[in-house]
Amino acid sequence: MSTAAAAPISFGATLRGIAKQAWPVLISQWAGISFGVLDTAMTGHASASDLAAMALSASIYITIFVGLMGVVHALIPILAQHFGAGNNLEVGRSWGQGVWLALGLSVVGAILMLFPDAWLSMSGNVDPAVRDRIASYLRALVLALPAALVFRTIYALGTSVSRPKLVMAINLTAIGFKAFFNWLFIYGSLGLPAMGATGAGLATALVSWMSLGLGLWVITHDRYYRRFRLHVGRPDWKTLKELLRLGIPMGGSYLVEVSAFTFMALLVAREGTYVTGGHQIMSNLAALCYMMPMALGVATAALTAQAIGAGNLAHAHRTGMAGLALGLMGALLTAVVLLAGRPLILAAYTGDSQVAAVATTLLAVLPLFHLFDSMQCINSYLLRAYKVAVVPLLLQTVALAGVGLVGGWWFGFGPGRGGLDGLRNFLVPGSPQGAGTMWLMAMAGLALSAALLHFWYRHIVRAVAR
Repeated sequence: MSTAAAAPISFGATLRGIAKQAWPVLISQWAGISFGVLDTAMTGHASASDLAAMALSASIYITIFVGLMGVVHALIPILAQHFGAGNNLEVGRSWGQGVWLALGLSVVGAILMLFPDAWLSMSGNVDPAVRDRIASYLRALVLALPAALVFRTIYALGTSVSRPKLVMAINLTAIGFKAFFNWLFIYGSLGLPAMGATGAGLATALVSWMSLGLGLWVITHDRYYRRFRLHVGRPDWKTLKELLRLGIPMGGSYLVEVSAFTFMALLVAREGTYVTGGHQIMSNLAALCYMMPMALGVATAALTAQAIGAGNLAHAHRTGMAGLALGLMGALLTAVVLLAGRPLILAAYTGDSQVAAVATTLLAVLPLFHLFDSMQCINSYLLRAYKVAVVPLLLQTVALAGVGLVGGWWFGFGPGRGGLDGLRNFLVPGSPQGAGTMWLMAMAGLALSAALLHFWYRHIVRAVAR
């Protein structure tokens, strides 16, 4: 009997089933995002220039990596539907083609990362010292990219077959190594030269390859995975086309989501090093908070896709609605933590009073921002479970890129500069004009995206049920 066919049918049991699969994914995502937290916190205590360099270069890397990762994540609904239908050999074969896809995408990503000046052209006159650190940091991350993308195929496999604890254990182990290598390379400990932000990139590269090696060893030796007969084999263009047909619009959606943060960072750099640092802390916290709805979205989508593969459409829809309910509860809990723990959070990120002052003003909008982000995230994952990706990409482009990013630029830095100052001073008092406006418009874009994606999800559910 397939996993989906054996799934409980009551709403409460469905909630518990999602939570059971989501918590390892959440811890895994928190462990993964802790790399960025460690980089931000440790470079923040090195120098303001290193923090600014890390903020800009990390934004470039994350944009590239997340876009490519989204393409690789086409494996999740494909593998989960095969697993739900009991097609174990197809799981193993499709995973191998995903490895080829990840390797090819890493070449594309490396090329994009080796030319940072094209990205920095919109940031105005970036300090030459910061610019040099950015180029050096990105060169170090080029070494990390192939390992990181291939590791995402292991992540997709574990998630799709309801074994998310594998990646969780590896990512938790990696945190200690990342912190240790950061300490060595950023500050020049044990006689090594102090490399600042570049050292953080080198540490990420080393840990990424270690994680990949451990992940490959586990899936080739664990008895549970033997049923899938995992193998890479030769490239199969039919399977690769299927992956790209779903993966390219999925990667586009991921890219639209993350590019808002990237271009915000590049534009906010015009307001100076301290504003850039404060914005980076806000972005890092938003990304950290995003891990909860992302974990719920991944778990919900995997279980939904398994139910679709098993032909149980009623349970697929029930699972989707349960995931949305859990996402709403999680967002409210996160908002409480952010409001209560703001002083401690800021102290952990930076010792610079000017950077902290900017971050304090921006954090006022984060709880509501996160609520809308959660809802649009889970709805997008539910649509991917049904292998629906093109329309969500168009909807997110309009909402996040059009309203959020372009609207933020227009009122924050463009012809309409100052047009939202009244609202900004009310909702984000004391915030920098450009940065504060961009965060407000990003929040508006997320709210619109959540509404549009949920409307389309309900449409797809009704269409499939006919």
